[in-house]
Amino acid sequence: MLYKGVYHLFYQYNPKGAVWGNIVWAHSVSKDLINWEALEPAIYPSKWFDINGTWSGSATHVPGKGPVILYTGITENQTQIQNYAIPQDLSDPYLKTWIKPDDNPIVKPDNGENGSAFRDPTTAWFNKKDGYWRMLVGSKRKNRGIAYMYKSRDFKKWVKSKRPIHSRKKTGMWECPDFFPVSVTDKKNGLDFSYDGPNAKHVLKVSLDLTRYEYYTLGTYDTKKDRYRPDGYTPDGWDGLRFDYGNYYASKTFFDDKTNRRILWGWANESDTVQDDTVKGWAGIQLIPRTILLDSSGKQLVFWPIEEIESLRGKNVQMTNQKMEMGQRFEVQGITPAQVDVDVTFNVGNLEKAEKFDESFATKPLELCNLKGSNVNGGVGPFGLITLATSDLEEYTPVFFRVFKDAASNKPKVLMCSDAKPYVFLTH
Repeated sequence: MLYKGVYHLFYQYNPKGAVWGNIVWAHSVSKDLINWEALEPAIYPSKWFDINGTWSGSATHVPGKGPVILYTGITENQTQIQNYAIPQDLSDPYLKTWIKPDDNPIVKPDNGENGSAFRDPTTAWFNKKDGYWRMLVGSKRKNRGIAYMYKSRDFKKWVKSKRPIHSRKKTGMWECPDFFPVSVTDKKNGLDFSYDGPNAKHVLKVSLDLTRYEYYTLGTYDTKKDRYRPDGYTPDGWDGLRFDYGNYYASKTFFDDKTNRRILWGWANESDTVQDDTVKGWAGIQLIPRTILLDSSGKQLVFWPIEEIESLRGKNVQMTNQKMEMGQRFEVQGITPAQVDVDVTFNVGNLEKAEKFDESFATKPLELCNLKGSNVNGGVGPFGLITLATSDLEEYTPVFFRVFKDAASNKPKVLMCSDAKPYVFLTH
């Protein structure tokens, strides 16, 4: 969130090791989203309502009250309940000290909810028409994923709505839900959580505990019935769209009212072994923040690194007008960094030989990348980059493209893959 000109990032952190456990709310601050200073944890287990864990949640800026943290506390008997915390000093732009009032919890699983799967409250939003704040809490019943809705007038007494805002069978626990509007007409600016005007769609994102991936749908939010209905263009579940097709989980967005952007933060969960994590002393990273907008098709979201990332650019190396034949490679000289920002344009010429696109892969780029790997010749492609390569090319990570031809529109459809792990379909 942004408060008094300072960006605040809260994240789940184990101060005692590089494995999961002893979870606190770590707290870092920045004035440019690039350079960060770590402060003392904002909240940590200390009271009966969170003695076994201060798990994930959200922050909401409440007019007249200031920022309020909503989070999941784990009790002595391992029940998951929802609590709140407030800053001790609202005049401090760094919000260094947080208080957990004794009137916690604000929401308990005492109306039929699963107390062992009931967590991660969302940022709340305000409805001017009826005067209620609303938030969602992720849960499950048997194998049905659920997002419960709670309403409040004073941000303290919360009452569950008659029905969940949405649920889906065979999806398991819905962790870290996120629910926000995107503009259908404005392709430059984001929308505040509480926006309730025309020309908008809503996004419901959930992190599926069973798959450890995130999925989202676009749809319509009925503010009177408090129900969300996906558009139906893409599957609602495991075969649905993702924010990211790499190691990416437990993401959260916030609205930057200084720049009118909706910004996405995501966590890259670890792929090393626990032993390797323990030796190096850390596990997992926060990824580059991205802006979110609705694609011109209205059927998916588009993302781009925040513009502040441009300040990190350093030495510029260019290659131009390189003609490539099948099997040919060019080495980019003059750079040896661990990471590099690559801006590359490929002119592939005639697309007549492009393979016909199989619509059964419309929301399954991962499977298609695995099937059409970097060493499988196609009509147009693969072509792209070889990164992190050893001198003998015994080991490398390919970032490659293939061009298909959409059977219905006859337009090209581009598949982008990285080491058989795709990122996104790009339709032109």
